[in-house]
This record gives sequence, C-alpha cells and structure tokens, in this order.
Amino acid sequence: MNQRADREQPQAATAESWLGHRLEVRVEAIAHGGHCVARHEGRVIFVRHALPGETVVAEVTEDRGGSFCRADAVEIRTAAPDRVRQPCPYARPGGCGGCDFQHVSLPGQRALKAVVVAEQLSRLAGLRRAVTVQPLDDGDGLGWRRRVRFAVGPGGELGLRAHRSHHVVPLTHCPIGAAGVGDAGALQAEWPGLAELEVAVDDRGEVVELAHRQRPARHRQGDRRRGDRRRATRPVLSTEQLSGPPALRYSVAGRLFTVHPAGFWQTHPRAAEVFTETVLRAAEPRPGERVLDLYAGSGLFTAALAAAVTATGRVVGLESEADAVTDAGHNLADQPWAAVRRAAVSAESIAAAAVELAGPGQPRGVSIVVLDPPRSGAGREVLGAVMAAEPRIIVYVACDPAALARDVRFAMDAGWRLDELSAFDAFPMTHHVECVAVLRPGGPAGTPAG
Repeated sequence: MNQRADREQPQAATAESWLGHRLEVRVEAIAHGGHCVARHEGRVIFVRHALPGETVVAEVTEDRGGSFCRADAVEIRTAAPDRVRQPCPYARPGGCGGCDFQHVSLPGQRALKAVVVAEQLSRLAGLRRAVTVQPLDDGDGLGWRRRVRFAVGPGGELGLRAHRSHHVVPLTHCPIGAAGVGDAGALQAEWPGLAELEVAVDDRGEVVELAHRQRPARHRQGDRRRGDRRRATRPVLSTEQLSGPPALRYSVAGRLFTVHPAGFWQTHPRAAEVFTETVLRAAEPRPGERVLDLYAGSGLFTAALAAAVTATGRVVGLESEADAVTDAGHNLADQPWAAVRRAAVSAESIAAAAVELAGPGQPRGVSIVVLDPPRSGAGREVLGAVMAAEPRIIVYVACDPAALARDVRFAMDAGWRLDELSAFDAFPMTHHVECVAVLRPGGPAGTPAG
C-alpha cells in the first residue's frame, strides 16, 4: 500500500463534502486501525467492514475535507475469500465500534494483522521482516474478553459506542465477552446517572461491577509556552465498586496473583501465561542476574523473572499506579529479592533503579530490561535511559505495532538491533495485536526497506 496512506494529514479542503455519499470502490490494502484503503477521484477512503481485493459500495461516514475521508462498506459487490458472516449482530455498519474484523475468518484476521505489523516495521523502522501472528488458543474468537467497560446511553441502557462516536449502541449481550461479562446480568438493567459500568471476571469466575460517574469537569490552564491562554476541560470520572470480591485472582504457571478490581490484567485468559513464557524464553534470565521490569503492574513478569534469577539475583520493577504497586507487594511477598517501586517510568527513575540494582562485585547494574509500555510506546527518553544502563538484552512487550516500530527505530539509531519478534492474536475480532520484541546491542538486523 501507499506508505503515506494512513498518515491522515489533511490537505486543502474539498469543494463538496462526500458525507452520506455512496461510492463504488475497489478495496486495496489493510491499514493500521482496522480499516482498509480505497481511492476515489484522487482521495483516500478508509473503509471499515471491507477486505483487500473486494469491490464494495462505501457510504461516507466522516468527511472533514482534505486528502481522505472515512466510510463503511454497506454493500459487497465482490467478496474476498476470507469474508464470513459476522457472529455478532451488533458488528455492522453504524453498529458497535468495538470489533473491526467480525466479517473475517480467524486465519484471515491473523494474516491482516501480520501485514500491518510488517508494514509498520517497514515504514517506521526501515526493516523488512516476515511476521506471523500466532493464536493464543484454538477457539472460535468469541467468549474471551474478561473485562469490558460498557457505556451508558441516555436512557440508562448499557452498550458500546459506535466507531469514532459518542453514540451508544444498546446491547443485550457481547459475544466476545467471557462468561459473566458478555452475558452480564447488568446488561438487562438500566443504569441512569452512570457514565460507564465496568464488568470483569477472574479465573475463579468471580465477577466485579465498577460504576464510573462523571464529576464536574476539571479546569486546566492552557499551554502558556504556546501563548494559549484558553482554559481547557476534561471529564473526570469517580469509580465505585458495586459488587464482587475485594480482589480478583489469577493463576499463571501455578502462581496466584491478586489484583485490585479496577487494576490491569491481561484480558485474554491465555495471554498472561503465553506472554510470560515468551518473555522468559527470550530473556534467558540466569541465577544471580539483575533485572529491571518497567511498567511492572501487579508484578506478573517481576515474579517470573525473580524465580529465574533466584535469591542470588535481584529484580526491581517500576510502576506508577498505587493500587498496582500494593498488589505487587502481596504477589511478591515470598520473593524478597524482588520488589515493585512506585514511580513513573522516566530517565531519572530508570537511572535510580539501575544504581539500586548494582551491587558489590557486579559487572553491571542491569543485565535484562523488560518493558510493557502503554499503547503510546516507551519513547526516545525512556529507551535512551534503558540503553544507557547497558543491559545484555531488552524484551519489549507492545500492544501497538506503530509505537513499537518507532521505538525499534530509536534503538537501531543507537546501535541496537531487532533480534526476534513474536506476534500474538490476543484480541480476536479486533485489529489489535500484541508483539514481543527482543533487542540486542550490535547494530541493525533485517533487510533495510527501500
């Protein structure tokens, strides 16, 4: 595909909006974000509910002028071989925006995700690599999501928002939701006064319900460095637990983890174990080594790394969320050589942790760095500090291929190479894909993109 097609940089406004127009187009490549690329009269159209190679009638749903607009495929003139009947009645044009690929066979979904990961590495990191997206289980792609944050409609009904919209599509069930979540009794009730209702389930089948209410908007001063004196506002939600146990419990490789009801845990039932196995296999931690675990959460990777380095080694995790740090303290109580500190991940906190890890007679403070950053990625500052600690290996768990590719480029510019890459279909029916990248010092690996 055109490497610039999904950059979404508007140019001069068109003379006439195409909003609501129906256009017959030939669908080209998949793009990052769950849509495909088509073209009409010199403009790019990002089309949802389509597949590469199809001829479709696309109804324009958003047109702000410039070089591109957005559309839904409302009629399929020529179908691709991987097209299937979507199992969810809400996954349709104008319907729920939560799933992108309900109309695609599971092998087809993984092939599309592999193309996206490879394209992002080529475009943003300058690397050509073959990518295979591995399933986490042999299921049908449904019933896996163990946490869903439902929106509340104007009448108090629960649902999920339409794509790029505040409109709430009411639901009676969510087919990708796990038992207790996708069929939650809360979906049959009304919730006036709430902004959102979050439902989660743990390994024991215990379900929690969290109410999110909107509080008065918080005012914040504009950016004075840019001369912006306007006051901006942002919604603030308060959270209250309505039902369920005081903590959720999950088991990974026979080890029990407790997590605050609102805390982060991998939503696919197999993800935590598969990712832990992948991280350990890549890092090959040895007894006595010193390990830094960034964005450590409640200590999933911290505990596994601590077991591998044994009491002769040390593991320090950094995490900014107070509840997660508390959870990690409980989860690591039997491993006193491991700890998660409360700190935002920054160059300063990484440098301080490296000093803490360096002990008498140690050739280096840090042998291994594992990081699992948010969707925006780690960024140049954090990666620079990680590389300055001179670990022998960096294992990077990424939930966004574009952010990963940008960070890989930073590392390559600093003399590191992308040595291994694994990709997993941790979010079936959606465009999201999880990657585990292994970075080592020693220059770029792979074929530079043309």
